[in-house]
Amino acid sequence: MFLLIPMMLLTASDVVGRAVWARPIPGAVELSSYMLAVFILLGVAYTHQVKGHVRVAMLVSRLPERAGNTLDVITTLLSLFIIALLAWQGWVVGIEERTVSDMLRIPQFPFRLLVALAALFLCLELFIDLAVSVGKLVSAHPEMKISNDGH
Repeated sequence: MFLLIPMMLLTASDVVGRAVWARPIPGAVELSSYMLAVFILLGVAYTHQVKGHVRVAMLVSRLPERAGNTLDVITTLLSLFIIALLAWQGWVVGIEERTVSDMLRIPQFPFRLLVALAALFLCLELFIDLAVSVGKLVSAHPEMKISNDGH
């Protein structure tokens, strides 16, 4: 949230400077882009944690509980696989990055590495979701539980 107010002020100042005095702030677009990237990437795992992502449950809500739980496990595993690939490739690309921005000459590698960090945080959240989904799937099957007498 600390990036939104400076980004808003920078963008507003740039627009006013461009419109009123025909003098935009040099590098304002680059800085706004970097601030937006940081804001979005660091918010992905948090948004997932608070279930803020869009989820269409029209089909899943009509399925039996066991099928819905199984589908949750499958989709979480697929998501985990894709985000783990993103974390890995974000790291590979980030450590190899040597370019800088056009106007302000800001190195791009920290922002590329931020992709890997954000994906890692999202992977951790997905592991928690996977544990919860598997727990629901196991608790929905009484035959899979181990009783107190060991049978």
